[in-house]
Amino acid sequence: MACVPRETSCILRGILLSFRGSGGLLARIIAVANQKGGVGKTTTAVNLAACLAASEQSTLLVDCDSQANATAAIGFPKDPSRRTLYQCLILNEPFDKIVQKSQVEGLDVVPADKNLAGAAVELVLAENREYKLQAILNAIRDRYKFIVLDCPPALDLLTLNALVSASAVLVPIQCEYLALEGVSELLDTLMRIRRTLNPGLEIEGILLTMYDERTTLSRQVASDLRSFFGTQVFQSVIYRNVRLAEAPSFGKPIIFYDIHSKGAEGYTQLAQEVIANAAKRTGTGARSAHSGA
Repeated sequence: MACVPRETSCILRGILLSFRGSGGLLARIIAVANQKGGVGKTTTAVNLAACLAASEQSTLLVDCDSQANATAAIGFPKDPSRRTLYQCLILNEPFDKIVQKSQVEGLDVVPADKNLAGAAVELVLAENREYKLQAILNAIRDRYKFIVLDCPPALDLLTLNALVSASAVLVPIQCEYLALEGVSELLDTLMRIRRTLNPGLEIEGILLTMYDERTTLSRQVASDLRSFFGTQVFQSVIYRNVRLAEAPSFGKPIIFYDIHSKGAEGYTQLAQEVIANAAKRTGTGARSAHSGA
């Protein structure tokens, strides 16, 4: 298939399988990352976090993107007076002054705003610049079972901070032509981070998004990705869904906007997979299906 060259897929599969799982008792920090835009990162971060919280898993959603789309999608309108991740990273304000309670019980939010664009520049000259977010999250990691990081659509210092902080990376890939465009660059970056900054970084899994069962292309891309990456790909699939696209404009996660939609079903299933994988790590010490076992 033209969009997934076999030689490329073999290289990527080898990289993915090198990410080994490890146990841990503190919150599992999942960075939702892919520098290719429009693949459903924010939709996935917001709805995965909401579904985890709805499953009685205390969860923190951290918006690391200056566009602040995750902040808006979970129900926070623009407010210039609101403290955001910028104040934490650059001004060293306490976490408890930044964190917000969301409309979902059990889900806290660290919001973002346009000032984060400046933070990416200000961090360049900062000491231990790659570890700023890690220091913040490590101090509160025992309060939550999951921390979900919505990364910017770029491999900048904000994304780097998220990846250094993370236990694992969840990679959304849309089921369309050139599905793997940019993924090799991302995986190369993850390997470099493992070698130098975060040796424990894992792959949480690859998530197929914007799947349209009516098209041969979506089915073929999904089939090829599963054949190339095997259990690295989540069983859950996020279908292209109008209700899912509408939900952010109402400031609601999909389970609050339309619990009966395919989008709600997909993210509920994804949350259950993530919870089950975490239980395997902490309960039995076994590696998850998405840790390269």
